[in-house]
Amino acid sequence: MSGLDLDDFGNLIERPDSGVRRDAEERRERLVAPAGALGRLDELGEWLAAAQGAVPVRPVERPRVVLFAGDHGVAELGVSGRPAGTTQRLVRSVLEGASPVSVLARRFDVPVRVVDMAVDCDPAELPEDVVRHRVRRGSGRIDIEDALTAEEAERAFRAGMAVADEEADSGTDLVVLGDLSVGGTTAAGTLIAALCGTDASVVTGRGGAGIDDTAWMHKCAAIRDALRRARPVLGDQLELLATTGGADLTAITGFLLQCAVRRTPVVLDGVVSAACALVAQRVAFRAPDWWLAGQATGEPAQVKAFDRMALNPVLDHGVTVGEGTGALLALPVVQAAAALWAELPERPSPEPETAEPSEVSERD
Repeated sequence: MSGLDLDDFGNLIERPDSGVRRDAEERRERLVAPAGALGRLDELGEWLAAAQGAVPVRPVERPRVVLFAGDHGVAELGVSGRPAGTTQRLVRSVLEGASPVSVLARRFDVPVRVVDMAVDCDPAELPEDVVRHRVRRGSGRIDIEDALTAEEAERAFRAGMAVADEEADSGTDLVVLGDLSVGGTTAAGTLIAALCGTDASVVTGRGGAGIDDTAWMHKCAAIRDALRRARPVLGDQLELLATTGGADLTAITGFLLQCAVRRTPVVLDGVVSAACALVAQRVAFRAPDWWLAGQATGEPAQVKAFDRMALNPVLDHGVTVGEGTGALLALPVVQAAAALWAELPERPSPEPETAEPSEVSERD
């Protein structure tokens, strides 16, 4: 289908350094806080040490939120709580600082980057640095047609790789990943159902905007129809993304794999990033070791994807707004783990016991 050989990722991606992780575990045993007393923070500290290849762990000082944006033609079926083709409003809200993720990013002092892959608007309506990777206006209606052509899928995938390289080269030490889309959870549900071998009703949730029962039935039917188109191409992950994914989901998949190549840890957000991670796992089985599940949304498709990848969410607040908001909420916990593992002192070594000098009796 393409000149892009995804098999290369299987060779390029290595697991985080297991030797460093063992060193970190041994150092943890010597810290003043008793082993196990920090709960999940211990696990996060070990993960960071292995990802960084450093003991003690370095503080997370240059995190960044990266949001991939795109409209989906399937939204025309009324599968979302938002009108079809309105992702531009979400992008504008983020850029103007009026969205949930923008508020939290200001509070946590984390920069936000928006990458337009398929927003359905004139590119002149958005800043040049947002639209420069765009592949097309909107992705195709996946229940009846491919989301992308083969050439568009490769361009989107390579764009995601390029964004990962840009972040790694700029010194980003942790990515908080999210999406801005209308109809994206329908495409994500299709990918997860296809890869997990389950039915549409099992993965169909209410989406980030929340939908009523009628919209839920429309969404379930759309995923069912898209699944019929997805199953014949399960052996080719790029073709699967072209068939029932979209430009934003394809770019996220490329981004996740290239972040693993570049040894850049990523915090996943909702069902869209979970779906892309599941596709990426099929490409390179070691890649999930570089990702952290930031939060549980309650979406059934996300639960199935995280279970399949053995990823345990850091938070369980049921945040479904998207935009990377839930994953960003997990960032202070990750930073706290890094700070504790970096700055807690080790217990002082016990003083060696000294033998009492033996008495020597005088001899006449």
